[in-house]
Amino acid sequence: MKSQYSLILILLASVPLQQFAQSRHEELLDWEANRRLTWADYKAKPDQNSDAAASTTSILVISYNISSTGFTYKIECRFSKTRSWGLHKTDYILSHEQGHFDIAEIFARKLHKKMSEYRFNKRTYQKDLDKIYEEVVKEKEKMQNDYDRETNHSINKEKQAEWLQNIRQLLEEYKNYADY
Repeated sequence: MKSQYSLILILLASVPLQQFAQSRHEELLDWEANRRLTWADYKAKPDQNSDAAASTTSILVISYNISSTGFTYKIECRFSKTRSWGLHKTDYILSHEQGHFDIAEIFARKLHKKMSEYRFNKRTYQKDLDKIYEEVVKEKEKMQNDYDRETNHSINKEKQAEWLQNIRQLLEEYKNYADY
């Protein structure tokens, strides 16, 4: 008997969850170490009611399969071109937005680490995997919120520089889990 369960983490979502169902017209970019975001990637119309300079929508997806041959999973960390927008398009603001996407990648790697350490139990796997997911989501949300709060959405340049260094260090720390 084969079953599949998919979980979706949505980062920096400011729209209702039901709007995040991927459409066939949605343009997504996978996170890549050698590719930085550009303003050309931001294709959504800016929200004129927002006081934000830009909005980055990242999607962290895990899907797993349980079958008679075992347990497998796949993780994806993606940027939504069609849901992300920039109003004030400067290199400095773009680096802040890249920080949000990089934080998503950190949590893709942390999720991979936790999943690789998980020992499958056919009686409790649903509860176990939900717990792993919830822990990662809680930690991810805290970090994303701390990043914006401590940098004042990039306005505090000293804190922004500290955060970008911290993000680089965490990406390095979890580099062994980048092969998800």
